[in-house]
Amino acid sequence: MSASSPVPNDPEAAPVAQPGPDELLDLPLDAHLHSDLSPDADVPIDAYAALARARGVAEVAITDHLDFSPEAPAFAFADYDRRLRSVREAAERWAGRPAIRFGVEVTYERRHETAIREHLAGHPYDYVIGSVHLARDHPLASPATAAAWCRTRSLREATAWYWDEVEASIRSSLFDTIGHLDVIKRWTTPYLGPIEVEDHADIYERLLVAIVEAGAALEVNSSGLRSAQGGPFPHPGELYPPAEIVARFRALGGQRVVPGSDAHRITSFAAGLRAAYVAIGAAGFRALTFRRGEAPLAVELAEGAMAAVLQGSPA
Repeated sequence: MSASSPVPNDPEAAPVAQPGPDELLDLPLDAHLHSDLSPDADVPIDAYAALARARGVAEVAITDHLDFSPEAPAFAFADYDRRLRSVREAAERWAGRPAIRFGVEVTYERRHETAIREHLAGHPYDYVIGSVHLARDHPLASPATAAAWCRTRSLREATAWYWDEVEASIRSSLFDTIGHLDVIKRWTTPYLGPIEVEDHADIYERLLVAIVEAGAALEVNSSGLRSAQGGPFPHPGELYPPAEIVARFRALGGQRVVPGSDAHRITSFAAGLRAAYVAIGAAGFRALTFRRGEAPLAVELAEGAMAAVLQGSPA
């Protein structure tokens, strides 16, 4: 199912096909969406809102990219005031059906931590995701250089920098949520094979403990299920991180978790989101943790169609 584009500003007139029974989600939240104010996305906020209303997603967070390296694509793509105005105006148009929150996905780099901290101190958001992304000039970012770079490295050697940067992002205590914890496997799998959980248990444990200690939320990101997407670096066909890591987070004392589809195209809205909820429910969580501008709050899961999710049904 897809919405026509462009979507008019009148929510009642938005031309969205009615979903079939298998497309109705009846879920409380998708906390990771990129609009056309991200340089790698093309979706008007109204298009997401129309689909959320049609498919039964009660609340969405628009989390457009923000980079702090001047050469990065989201460094100056859309300034704070433009992003704030765009989200707040959409939220007013849709009048809470769905609720639309003003978020951001910050690309974390230790060398820019001071600038990130200063920005967040002076620019209020409802919700902030911190993620480590692959820079365009990294050897892994291009098939032309990735194979040769990986040929002289083990999987642990090729990913060590990434895990270290993720841990630094967690310990910075700047973010509500840590985004797509192990997304690095998207780039390493084609050359070095999958990141097997049992072989990397010590690394996952280190990061999960850090998240618990920081009081942050673990994002269960469903974009990894979109294995048909990603060009020369397809998604691996599993959640970021996989369900067993979500369960381990819970066992280590993790209290905060949140799902996100990380959509950049309208066809990816809420894609795989039910599987993220299944992993969350199967791990024993009965509430999500989300922020709407003030202190983090609990979004309860035990209502309506969520009963099937809590029983582990992906349908």
